[in-house]
Amino acid sequence: MKRPRTAVVTITAGRDSHLQRQRDALDAADAEVHVVVTMADVPQLRPSPSAPALELVTVRPGPRGLPLAAARNAGARAALDREAELLIFLDVDCVPGPGSLARYAAAASRVPPATLLCGPVAYLPPPPPGGYPAPRELARLARPHEGRPAPDEGEILLDDQRFELFWSLSFALLRDDWRRFGGFCEQFAGYGAEDTDFALRAAARGARLAWVGGATVYHQYHPPSRHEPRHVRELVANARLFHRRHGFWPMTGWLTELDRAGAVRFDRGLGTLRLLPGFGDRLETRQVQ
Repeated sequence: MKRPRTAVVTITAGRDSHLQRQRDALDAADAEVHVVVTMADVPQLRPSPSAPALELVTVRPGPRGLPLAAARNAGARAALDREAELLIFLDVDCVPGPGSLARYAAAASRVPPATLLCGPVAYLPPPPPGGYPAPRELARLARPHEGRPAPDEGEILLDDQRFELFWSLSFALLRDDWRRFGGFCEQFAGYGAEDTDFALRAAARGARLAWVGGATVYHQYHPPSRHEPRHVRELVANARLFHRRHGFWPMTGWLTELDRAGAVRFDRGLGTLRLLPGFGDRLETRQVQ
């Protein structure tokens, strides 16, 4: 069976070295175009001879943080303008393993309509002095995420219940399903909750999840950033928006962690979440310790 015309969509803001590794791992045999949406300066990249054609799109950041939701929507529009039939979204930190995109494409022909395809994400340690090895060697360094399914290669695990497990690091869907689900809600800006909101809205329109064995990507190391004051503000604003839209709190583990750090006051029972005065100073002190 002929594979669908495929576009990879990546959003980025100043992660040129991670984007370069991702492009070096892409193969034009698996995708016609790589749409890169920048929310900062134009990425400085060297040629990747085997990668698909590169199309750059710019989305300017606003006052509330990086427009992650709007950037993904812009990337999808550009991909559809290039007549893509399958959209594969990869976080800029993710390096696709050999055959990962092909497994997404094969899975798209095996699942029911209105399916969100999700591949396993494995986490890499900090790179060694010489940098990360070739993509085919990354599996021996990486550890899978413990909280999400990782089916065996060739296996597809269907799930129409646990939509909170969806995340935007690596997923794929057919063109008609993207249009059916309506894209990401652009009221979310900055860090957190926009992908869970997308999955729940897709579920309300008949979606199901499919975890695709072998469609593995490798997440390049970077220090955690959710304790940065600007991200804390974004997390709180997005969590409140999500709560208004869905009636329950997202990211409860992170919010509880920030509560313990003295950055926020989070009470699930009362349904309240607020920033505490001087939260930035407390977070900086905690990180130094």
